[in-house]
Amino acid sequence: MLRRIFLLAILAGAIGFGVFWWLTIPATVAADALPAYQPDLANGLTTFNAGGCSSCHAVPKQDDRTKLGGGLAIPSPFGTFYAPNISPDPNDGIGRWSEVDFVTAVMKGTSPSGAHYFPAFPYPSYQHAKVSDVRDLFAYLKTLPPVTGKVRNHDLPFPFNIRRNVGVWKFLFMNGKPFIADASRSAHWYRGAYLVNSFGHCAECHSPRNVLGGIVTAQRFAGGPNPEGEGWVPNITPRGLSDWSVKDIAYFLESGQTPDGDSAGGSMVRVIRNTSQLSPSDRDAIAEYIKSLPPVEGPPKPVKKEKEKEL
Repeated sequence: MLRRIFLLAILAGAIGFGVFWWLTIPATVAADALPAYQPDLANGLTTFNAGGCSSCHAVPKQDDRTKLGGGLAIPSPFGTFYAPNISPDPNDGIGRWSEVDFVTAVMKGTSPSGAHYFPAFPYPSYQHAKVSDVRDLFAYLKTLPPVTGKVRNHDLPFPFNIRRNVGVWKFLFMNGKPFIADASRSAHWYRGAYLVNSFGHCAECHSPRNVLGGIVTAQRFAGGPNPEGEGWVPNITPRGLSDWSVKDIAYFLESGQTPDGDSAGGSMVRVIRNTSQLSPSDRDAIAEYIKSLPPVEGPPKPVKKEKEKEL
């Protein structure tokens, strides 16, 4: 009897492991899914700015946004991530990557070696981008200066350092679907919605997360604890921006100045360096979309003796 129970336990374990292994197979993009294409470098630059690539990947403590040697430390409840080198350097960056490698990384969160990237890389938002925009971004990145230097490994405790486990996270929190337009809205509104929900990845910071690190869908854009550990990320639905006009939001994305005369702080400073480079039309579109969001109550702030300055 004990032998039978033991064998059944082994069989159940083997089946469970097989299901786990199957569910966590890293997704890739097939090379034949990318037909011949003439990249648009101007659009690649727009995508670079909309995606905030330099916010994380530019070498810290220098002003050149095109030196994408990485190294920025990104604290999180799961450990500290370090933004990698994505310059065209062939040894330390992505200079030897193929176009399909890049599209797979950005839209599927899978490395050229077939491993899962951790979702500190905001591919859960980038998955909603247009493939043509991702291809244009890759072409633009190849025009930037190569930067030498390997970035240190992430500092993550067990079991968060097991990349295969990220496959379960992707299964739970990624749908792999492109962004779908609201047919009742204008093309200008759609442009803003697309930028916010794909490359802009605004929800990645401006939404509370559950214990597994997934965005709480019902409170998307409603703010919450700063994922980097200190402060509070504001609610950007009309619940939090009720006194802001579309013009106010667009001006903030250009200048970092709030309607009451305050200025952006924390990681938002890096974001403004990118959004300020977008066209006025794109900033207006983003502002129009944000102002159209339904008002959502965010999680309660912890009570503290001294008021923290929001990001």
